[in-house]
Amino acid sequence: MRLLRATALILPALAAGPAFAHGGHAEGLSAGFTHPLLGLDHLVAMVAIGLWAAQAGMARAWAVPAAFLAGMAAGIGLGLAAELPAWIEPGVAATVLALGLVVALAVPLPAAFALPLAGAFGLLHGTVHGGEIGGSVLLTALGMLGASALLHAAGFAVGRAAAGRVALLRAGGAGIAAAGVALVLAG
Repeated sequence: MRLLRATALILPALAAGPAFAHGGHAEGLSAGFTHPLLGLDHLVAMVAIGLWAAQAGMARAWAVPAAFLAGMAAGIGLGLAAELPAWIEPGVAATVLALGLVVALAVPLPAAFALPLAGAFGLLHGTVHGGEIGGSVLLTALGMLGASALLHAAGFAVGRAAAGRVALLRAGGAGIAAAGVALVLAG
């Protein structure tokens, strides 16, 4: 019940859009920080990574988010250096679907598979982010990585709090997968 109340309090804050009273919002640390919070594909994927990490167990709990963030950092560089291929946005949407399935099915994946998979998903998300950066590259990238890490931590906290509620976690994963399907179809 406390988890439900906390979620009910947090979701409206995440759904609220920013107020742009003056210019300068399209670059820098704040733009980088808000970007993962304001895009459904990125928001849901970041939380899903945290849920996946919680399901993976404490021995490698932070390895999955770390692999994602490392891939994302590399992808930001790639997105800055190269023209984005047409399939990149549908690829990001597909990662949301895949992450939802990983959480919903709760299949334990060996680290030798899970970590490169998380890194590849991060690479796709980072490449899209890198292609959108304007202005201060370093500050924007740091903001994106910082917000992503916090969303991973939020997903992890929810996953650990709901650890005994397998059906609830699986339903959350199914919801993430459904969002992924919607994003793929909208794509």
